[in-house]
Amino acid sequence: MLLVVGLGNPGREHEGQRHNIGFVVTSELRARWGLPDFKSKWSALTTRGEAGGSGSGRSVAILQPQTYMNRSGDAAAPAAAFYGVAPADVLVVHDELDLPFGEVRIKVGGGHAGHNGLRSIIQRLGTPDFVRVRVGIGRPPPRPTGAEGDAASSVSTWVLSRFDAAERAALSEVVGRAAEAATRVLVDGPAAAQLAVHTKR
Repeated sequence: MLLVVGLGNPGREHEGQRHNIGFVVTSELRARWGLPDFKSKWSALTTRGEAGGSGSGRSVAILQPQTYMNRSGDAAAPAAAFYGVAPADVLVVHDELDLPFGEVRIKVGGGHAGHNGLRSIIQRLGTPDFVRVRVGIGRPPPRPTGAEGDAASSVSTWVLSRFDAAERAALSEVVGRAAEAATRVLVDGPAAAQLAVHTKR
């Protein structure tokens, strides 16, 4: 089984924010794979079944933690334990500051780079060696000279802000590519999926 964890913050007030792109992509995956509606379990919304239409014949579960970002692992770890899923078969879909908006990359292992959702999952799983689909949201624009606040507060404001009009117009295509990347991980494995996704132009 592949356990796909989409990261975000619960509540209508967080809908459409950059930090919630993991929720958007995993909702798209649920629809693409023909899985049942989400239900509440493990302080999360979750669904499971066979990934229909993927060609893999593989069982999957999708999880959207409702714990807020910095406690994502509190939902992901119990789900992984319940299904007996090893970290190598956990795929986390998350927003990525270090990629330009719209860029999609697959990564296996690594640090959390300050992302509180990844930090929590690493702590609760006890390892960073899970797969990630990183969806670029870019970094905030430079602060004007003399502006109050520090870089950390600027980043926090940025990830909790909503996509602008131009980004919203492109978002459906970006979400589609991220869902395709996750499906390639499911069907072909992370290494082959990286090769396919990263060499596309």
